[in-house]
Amino acid sequence: MGKIKNIIFDLGAVLFDIDFQKVNQAFADLGVQNIEQQYSKLSANFLFENLEMGKITTDEFYQTLQAQTDVPLSQQQLENAWNAILLNFRKESMAFVTQLKQTHRVFLLSNTNIIHLKQINFQAKTELDVERLDNFFEKAYYSFEMGMRKPDEHIFHYVLKDAQLLPEETFFIDDSAPNIETAAKIGFKTHLLLSDEKVETLTGYHD
Repeated sequence: MGKIKNIIFDLGAVLFDIDFQKVNQAFADLGVQNIEQQYSKLSANFLFENLEMGKITTDEFYQTLQAQTDVPLSQQQLENAWNAILLNFRKESMAFVTQLKQTHRVFLLSNTNIIHLKQINFQAKTELDVERLDNFFEKAYYSFEMGMRKPDEHIFHYVLKDAQLLPEETFFIDDSAPNIETAAKIGFKTHLLLSDEKVETLTGYHD
């Protein structure tokens, strides 16, 4: 295996803390039931996948959610509930990303949507004092802008080609086993980040 020259990070539960239970509870409080059956760490139903791949607008997303409840809700109420999954940046991990940029090419590859990214960029300003999350990386790849999402092989091949990377020189870190399995099959060096791990304590960046 070649020397590791490139690092690709996932975002949620890797560099930014999230809590699926909070979003489930927030929607339940509004009268929208069974969100946890539709959107979770390992799967997403048609609606959420389409949002994460940029195939529907935010208005269409909110209209569909509204249709699932008999309670009249404002778009702001739905947005607040949807954003309840987002907690805070892992500041030590983000500082480590900055440190890694001195020796590696560093990228972000995230399954996310335009609603969450807007909130994440707001928190990047308030928590990290940067204009937007992209500033930490050579390039940030977001599923909703690409029309693809992990663990589809195509999204990994796209990043390799776009950034001109070799998989054997690239270390990919994600908290989802299916994503890791696809990347490993392509030839990436990988690490499945467990709930008690932080990226700054891992080894393997210089293998």
